[in-house]
Amino acid sequence: MITKGDKNKARLKRHLRVRKKINGTTERPRLSVFRSAKHIYCQLIDDVQGVTVAAASTQDKSLADIGNGGNVEAARKVGALIAERAKEKGVSSIVFDRGGYLYHGRIQALADAAREGGLEF
Repeated sequence: MITKGDKNKARLKRHLRVRKKINGTTERPRLSVFRSAKHIYCQLIDDVQGVTVAAASTQDKSLADIGNGGNVEAARKVGALIAERAKEKGVSSIVFDRGGYLYHGRIQALADAAREGGLEF
């Protein structure tokens, strides 16, 4: 039987493998995504300086009306919100870090909404 801990351990291995190849810079920060059962979180990270440029999640006060934060529609709203906040900071081009998750479902919805919001991957 595959336990929850085994699944997360495998995800972390995939995440580290991907992180060896991608790196966020000041010009192209890394859009890092984390999903839990109830929420989804994303942040733009400048790995050179070690700072978070912008962040968004389903727990933001501006997204208080979404109800269940663990569905595709909530992920779309978070993607649109991170694109809006990135534009405010002057960021238009990013590197996408799926966090070891499959590019499917909520992760894909967030990425597509960020692209529609004007971010270039």
